[in-house]
Amino acid sequence: MADTPLRALVADDEEPALAELVYLLSRDDRIGPIQTASNGPEALKLLQAADIDVVFCDIKMPGLDGIDLARVLSKFAKPPQIVFVTAYDEHAVQAFELEATDYVMKPVRAERLAEAVRRVVNAGGPQVVHSPAETDDETIPVELAGVTRFVQRSTVRYVEAQGDYARLHTGQNSHLVRVPLSTLEERWRDAGFTRIHRSTLVALAHVDEMRVDGGRCAVRVGDDWLPVSRRHTRELRDLLVRSTSLRG
Repeated sequence: MADTPLRALVADDEEPALAELVYLLSRDDRIGPIQTASNGPEALKLLQAADIDVVFCDIKMPGLDGIDLARVLSKFAKPPQIVFVTAYDEHAVQAFELEATDYVMKPVRAERLAEAVRRVVNAGGPQVVHSPAETDDETIPVELAGVTRFVQRSTVRYVEAQGDYARLHTGQNSHLVRVPLSTLEERWRDAGFTRIHRSTLVALAHVDEMRVDGGRCAVRVGDDWLPVSRRHTRELRDLLVRSTSLRG
C-alpha cells in the first residue's frame, strides 16, 4: 500500500467530464497532485516530463486515443498504472490485454471511483514486476449479451482454448474471452496456472486429485476430470508435489 499520495494524471477531451473526475479525485486523501490533459499527445508530453503513478484516461480522444496511449506507456521503464474511464464497454477486453488496473464506466459514481483508487493503491503505485509470492489477483472483463462483467482470476479453476478465444471455468459458470490460451499461459504462470494439454490450462490450487490409469493421466477439478497429455504429466506431478509441500 502506498505511503504517500498518488501522483495522478487525468486525460479526457470533454471538459465537463474532466472537471468532474478531477473534483472527485481531489476529495480522496489517497490522491496527491493531479495534472490534466485534454488529449492523448498532451497527456504523453506530461508523462514524459514528470513522474506519474496513475493515469485516469478516457478512451475516445483525438490524436492519440486511450488504448494507443496505454500501449505507449507500457514501454516505459516504470509505466504508471492505467484506469480507463469511459462510456464504452466494448474496449474492456483490450484493457485487460494491456493490463489496465481498472475500467470505470461513465457516468462515474464516487464510490466506484474510490474502488478504482483502492485497486491502484493495493497494486503498489507504479507497476512493478512481481515474484510468484507477490502476485496480486487480477480482474478479467468478460462480455455477455452486451454487458461487461468482471471475474477474479483466483476464481478461475481451468481454461480451455476455443480458437483465438479462451473459456474461463469458475466454480459455477464459464466465460468466453477474446484472449488466446498462450497469452494467458504466459501471463498467469506466476499465479499458479500450468498447461496440462495443448488446449487446457489449469490452476494448481484447484486440482483436487490426479489419477493415472493405463498410462493415461487426468486431474479432477471440482466435478470435472481433465485429460493430461503425456508430455505434461511428469511436469504436472512435480508441480503438484511442490505446491502441496509449500502449502503444508
